[in-house]
Amino acid sequence: VPGDRDLYLYVSSYSPSEAFPDCQPPHDGISVIKVPKKNPTQAAVVAFPVLFPDGGNPGGPTNPGVSKTTGCHDITVLPSKKLAAGACMGDGILFDISKPEQPRVIDRVQDNVNFAFWHSATFNEKADKVVFTDELGGGGGATCNEATGPNRGADGIYDITGRGDQRKLVFRSYFKIPRLQADTENCVAHNGSLVPVGGGRDIMVQSWYQGGVSVWDFTDSARPREIGYFERGPLTTDHLGLGGSWSAYYYNGYVYSNDIAKGLDVLRIDDWRTESAKWVWMDRLNVQSQPEYH
Repeated sequence: VPGDRDLYLYVSSYSPSEAFPDCQPPHDGISVIKVPKKNPTQAAVVAFPVLFPDGGNPGGPTNPGVSKTTGCHDITVLPSKKLAAGACMGDGILFDISKPEQPRVIDRVQDNVNFAFWHSATFNEKADKVVFTDELGGGGGATCNEATGPNRGADGIYDITGRGDQRKLVFRSYFKIPRLQADTENCVAHNGSLVPVGGGRDIMVQSWYQGGVSVWDFTDSARPREIGYFERGPLTTDHLGLGGSWSAYYYNGYVYSNDIAKGLDVLRIDDWRTESAKWVWMDRLNVQSQPEYH
């Protein structure tokens, strides 16, 4: 979280163990680290807010197939709106970060039917929507096949309604790539970022391992749709392999996709719906500290 004099880092750890001296259960909090800009060597932990006083999602056997919440996998901040979203294994949460040293959870949601592992989060530009991803199978499974279906291993799109501490995460729909993948292809929703088209439209680019790179529109949060994609095809046809796009981020007119097996792909979107994004130029990008594009 950037500031005038100090930066704040939210450090999340999960899967604690009695064998870990600094990460023993219960461990349902995050470390808040204050970094003075003029003297970064004086960085220090200034708070450890507990996000789940009740312990969070218990996971199985209470909720079969759902990860037990023991921390957050990913936290994305939107400093311009003083908000953050946490993808926390069995829970999705919305923070107020108006006081960066004291982040507060203002809403929390679970999906014990279709979400196995809340993995990452992305706000839209207006901060009235957030996309959570479900990394079903940990990225190594073939979950974009007919047997898994369209709602598991997908994105969950939530509207943010209300004001202040009354803001709520309201589920609207799932998005999953519409192309069925082979049982030899690992595929699930993974890392992505906004395409800064502006004008009240919400478009995102996202990696799906061997499902490739998807460009999709969630302006209507109840009816998301894919508008483009890049896909290499299966690495192997006789066994389940590990490969494909691990992350895909839009930056200054291009999409940078990191393929586990093939290396770095630099892609350009040729579509009138994303043309306006080419006029947004930045000197750096951290997708987990989302910028104010317009």
